[in-house]
Amino acid sequence: MADSFLSNDELKELGLKSFGKNVLISRKASVYSPLTISIGDHVRIDDFCILSGNISIGSYVHISAYNALYGKSGIEIADFVTISGRVMVYSESDDYSGEFMTNPMLPSAFTNVYGAKVIFQKHAIVYSGSIILPGVTIGEGACVGAMSLVKNDLDAWTIYAGVPAVRIKNRKQNILELEQQFRKQL
Repeated sequence: MADSFLSNDELKELGLKSFGKNVLISRKASVYSPLTISIGDHVRIDDFCILSGNISIGSYVHISAYNALYGKSGIEIADFVTISGRVMVYSESDDYSGEFMTNPMLPSAFTNVYGAKVIFQKHAIVYSGSIILPGVTIGEGACVGAMSLVKNDLDAWTIYAGVPAVRIKNRKQNILELEQQFRKQL
């Protein structure tokens, strides 16, 4: 399993802005613009993930297989966040109204790209197949159900699901006590 992830020396060669201890990035992940990506301690990024743009990842974060984080306008991931498989995070989007062309190969005079930072606050979790659009803040402890489309900010300690994602119910906050117990062990 150790050979499945980049070694510490390979992480240094990758040229990340910064990275902490126990960072596991799959050899099968793709990292673009590494100079704009910072990673905390105890982070695992699995196979077939794409990381591109301005991305800041806290500590104790898991980014499961087949995720794409497009962070040209910024993606901020706080501590203890989990992003399940096949999640797409977009910090930018084209204007699909028909008034502009949509293609990154065109000069900006012909396109109208909207961009805004995406923020995952502490203990947020996003389940498989979900899509997160530009400018969204996923509140502390918020949970996104599988196959959801998140286009608006999500309140803290609330469970959301659907297309578009809607509030389902509150989420328990026992995690905060567990975090305190965990930190005492460090």
